[in-house]
Amino acid sequence: MELVFLVLLVLFMASALASGYPVAFALPGSAILTIGLASLTGYLFAGNVSAYFHSGGPIQWLSAGVTNFRGVYWQVERDTLIAIPLFVFMGIMLQRSKIAEDLLVTMAQLFGPVPGGLGISVVFVGALLAATTGIVGATVVAMGLISLPAMMRNKYSNSLSTGIIAASGTLGQIIPPSIVLIILADQLGSAVDQAGTARKVLYKTTTGAFSMPSEYSVASTSAGNMFLGALVPGLLLVALYMVFILGYAMLRPKAAPAVPFEGSYNRDFAAKVMVTLVPPLTLIFIVLGSIIMGIATVNQAGAIGAVGATVMAGYRLQAGHRGAFMPAVLAILSLIAIGVVMHYYPTNIKGNGDPLGIALALAAVAVFLYAVGWSVWRTYKIENTLHGVMVETAKTTALVFTILIGAAMLTASFRAFGGEELVKEFLTGLPGGFWVQFIMVMSVIFVLGFFIDFIEISVVVVPIVAPILLMDPSANITAVWFGVMIGLNIQTSFLTPPFGFALFYLRGVSPPSVKTIEMYRGVIPFIILQLIGLSVVAVTPQLVNYLPDRIALLSETAPPPRNPRLQYCMEKHVFDVYSREGDKIRAAIAEARKLDLTVVPGELKSGLTASFDKAQKSFGLIKAIGRTEKKLDAGSISYRPLHTQVRRLEKRIRKTKVRIRQARQALSRNSSGDLGNTQQKAEISALRAELKSLQASIPANWKSEYKKFTALQRADTNARRRYRRNADNAYEPLQELLTVINAADALAQIKVPLSKLQSQIADKPRKDAAQDVKHVLSKLNRIAGSRRIAKPLRLARRALRRRATGAADAAAKKKALGELAKSVAAYDRDLAWRQQARAQLLPGLQRYEKAIRHTIGLRLQPRLPKKQALEIASCSAVPRDISLYF
Repeated sequence: MELVFLVLLVLFMASALASGYPVAFALPGSAILTIGLASLTGYLFAGNVSAYFHSGGPIQWLSAGVTNFRGVYWQVERDTLIAIPLFVFMGIMLQRSKIAEDLLVTMAQLFGPVPGGLGISVVFVGALLAATTGIVGATVVAMGLISLPAMMRNKYSNSLSTGIIAASGTLGQIIPPSIVLIILADQLGSAVDQAGTARKVLYKTTTGAFSMPSEYSVASTSAGNMFLGALVPGLLLVALYMVFILGYAMLRPKAAPAVPFEGSYNRDFAAKVMVTLVPPLTLIFIVLGSIIMGIATVNQAGAIGAVGATVMAGYRLQAGHRGAFMPAVLAILSLIAIGVVMHYYPTNIKGNGDPLGIALALAAVAVFLYAVGWSVWRTYKIENTLHGVMVETAKTTALVFTILIGAAMLTASFRAFGGEELVKEFLTGLPGGFWVQFIMVMSVIFVLGFFIDFIEISVVVVPIVAPILLMDPSANITAVWFGVMIGLNIQTSFLTPPFGFALFYLRGVSPPSVKTIEMYRGVIPFIILQLIGLSVVAVTPQLVNYLPDRIALLSETAPPPRNPRLQYCMEKHVFDVYSREGDKIRAAIAEARKLDLTVVPGELKSGLTASFDKAQKSFGLIKAIGRTEKKLDAGSISYRPLHTQVRRLEKRIRKTKVRIRQARQALSRNSSGDLGNTQQKAEISALRAELKSLQASIPANWKSEYKKFTALQRADTNARRRYRRNADNAYEPLQELLTVINAADALAQIKVPLSKLQSQIADKPRKDAAQDVKHVLSKLNRIAGSRRIAKPLRLARRALRRRATGAADAAAKKKALGELAKSVAAYDRDLAWRQQARAQLLPGLQRYEKAIRHTIGLRLQPRLPKKQALEIASCSAVPRDISLYF
C-alpha cells in the first residue's frame, strides 16, 4: 500500500509542475496532500493513521522536512547557504551597472578579426561573468541583448549565435562561485554523514570488526572544496566551446565570419581593454583566491565580492564624470595601507598590538569604509540601481530558500512511503556494480533536466541517491567529484528543451526573426560538448580531486603526515624514493655511525645508536611490504569474483531477513480476518524458503578462501605497521637530540636567574622564594631536555612550600639550598655537553637528518613539505578500490 501513496506523491508533484503551479509550493503541497491522504486512508480502513507508512507516522514525517531544513540555520557546519544572497547581490550589481555590457563590447572588438572571434569573445565574457556572478538568467539576458544583434549584423548563423549565447550563459552553473555548487555542498554534507554511517555498518556486518579504520571513511566536502573542484572542469568546458567555435568557423566561414575592427589597436584601445578587463579579473582573483589560499571562507569571500561589485558599480555608473574613479582609488589605497601596516606592526587589539600600528590600521579602515559608503551612495542615487539590486537579490534568495524548505518536506514524504529503500534496492540490485548505478543516476538527472530546474534536482534527487553511491567502497569516490559531476550534468538542464531556462531567457530578448527551432538546433552541439566534458571528468577524477587535495595539504591547517588517510599514498611516494635513492640513504646512515657520541649523555646516546640500526632495518621492512603486497595483489585476482558474488548474496540475505521481520510485524497487527492471515503466513513461508535458497547458494569454499585472503590482508597491514613504528623509532631519537642541542642558547639564558636563587632562598621568606623557584622552573620547562635540572628544583620548591616554623623553617631552607646545588651542578654539566656537541657533533647530525628527513622521518614532520604534498595530492586524487576490505 505504501507503493500506491508513493506513486500518488510523484503524480501530485508532476501534475502541479506541469500545470505551471509555482515550484516553491508544488513540492511541499504534494507532500502534505499525500501524507494527509495516507493518514485518512489508514484511519478509515485500518483504524491506525500510521498503517500505510513505511515507518513512523504522519506527524513525524510532516515535521521532518521543516526539522531537516532548520538545521541549515542552527548547525554551524552547514552555514554555507548564507553565501547565496551575497553572490546573487554581486552578480546582479555587475549586470545592472553595465559592467557586463562593457566586457562584451570590448572583447568583441579585441577578438573580432579572428575567424569565429565574435563567438569566442562571447564565450570568454560568459566565463568571466560566470566567475563573478554565477547567475544564468542575468548573464544570458545581458549577452542576448548586446551580442545577438551584433552577431546578426555580421551575418553569423542564427543557430550558432543563439547556441553560443545560451551555452556561455550557463557556465555560471559550474565555474565558481556558483549557487548550484553551494546548494550541492550543503546537500552533500548530510549525504556524506549518511554514507559514512552506512559504510561503518557494512564494515562491521561483513568483517565483524567493532570499528572501521578511519582511512576507509567517506571524505566530506564543503563549498570551498566544491569551488576548487569545479574550477578545472569549468575551464575545460570553456576550452571545448572555443575549440568548437574556431573549428566551425574554419569549416563554414560564412556561418561565423571574422569581424574587422573599424578602429585601431592603439594605446587608447589598450587602456580601454585594461580598464574594462582588469577590475573583473581582480574581483575574480580576490574572491576565488581568498578561498583557494584559505584566507577567507566562502561566506567571507561572498561578502568581499558584494563589496567589490559595489565599488566597481560606483565608478561605472559615474562614467564620464570628474572623479568617477575616486572611491575605487581610495578603496585600493586604503587596502594597500592596511596590508603595509599589518606587515610592519602587530595590530591585534586584544593582544600585544602596537598602538601606532593599531591607530594607522584604524585610519586606513576608516578611509576604506568611506570609499565603500561613497560607492553605495552612488548606486543608491544613480538610476535607483541599489534598490533594484536589493529587490532582485531578495526575490532570488527567497525563491531558493523556499524551494529548499519544500524540497526537504518532499524528500521526507518520499522516505515516509519507503521510496528511499526502493531506490536503494533498485540501484544496488543492478548488475555491473557502481558504474552502472552511477550511469543510471546521471541519466535520470539528465532526463529530469528537460523538465525541472537545477535547484529541484539538487535538493530532491541528491539527498536520495548520494548516500547510496558515496558509501560504495568499490568506487570510493569523493563527495567533491560526485558533486561536480552532478553540477556538470545539471548544467545541461538550462539548454535542453522543452523547459531549458536559458532558451526561455534568450527567447525573451531575441528578435522575431530568430525562430525558436533555430535556438533548439543551435544548443544541440553545446549539449554534446557538455556531455563530452562530463565523460572526460568521469574517467579522469584527478581533474576535480587534485586541486582541493593540493590546497588542503599545503594550507596552514593541513593534516599532519601521520594522518591515517595519507599513509597509503605517502608510503607509495616514500618507497619510490627508497628505490631511487637507497644508496644515498645507506651511505648517510653509515656516515652517521662514525660520529663521536662520547659527549652525549647515556640515555640520548643509546637511543641514537639504536636508531641507526632501526634506520638500516627500514630497507628490509620495505622489502617485506613489497612481498606481502605482491601476494595480496596476486591473491585478489582469483578472490575478487568470489568476494563480489558472496557479498551480493549476503546483501540479498539481509534484505530477505528484513522482509521476514516486516511480514511478521504485519501479521501481528493484521485485523482483516483469516484470509489475510493465511496470505501473510504464506508470504512468510515463501520468504523463509528464499532465505534458505540464498544461504545454500554461498559457495562451499567461501570460508576457507575468505580466511586465506584476510590472512594476506593482515600480513600486509602488519608489515606496514612494523615499518611505520620502526621509521618513527629511527627518527625520533635523532629529532630529540637535535632539539636538545639546539636549545643550548636558551639554556644559557637560565644561568643568571638560576644563580640568583641561592640568595633569594636564603634571604626571602619561604613563600616568596618558592615563587622565584617557580618562575625559573617555568622557563626550564620550555627548554627541551632540561628534566635533570628541573627535578631538584621541584624538590626545592616543595620544601619551601611546607608549613614550618623555627628550626623546621631553617631545615626547609637548608634542604632547598641543597637541592638547588644539585640543580646547578646538573645545569653546568648539561650546558657544557650541549655547547660541546653543538660545536663538534651538530653539523654531522644535521647532514644525517637532512638525508632521512623526507623518507624515514617524513611521518614525524609537523607538515608535509611542498614536493611531497604535491606527490601525495596526485596520488590521492585517484580513488582507490577498498571493497576487498569490506
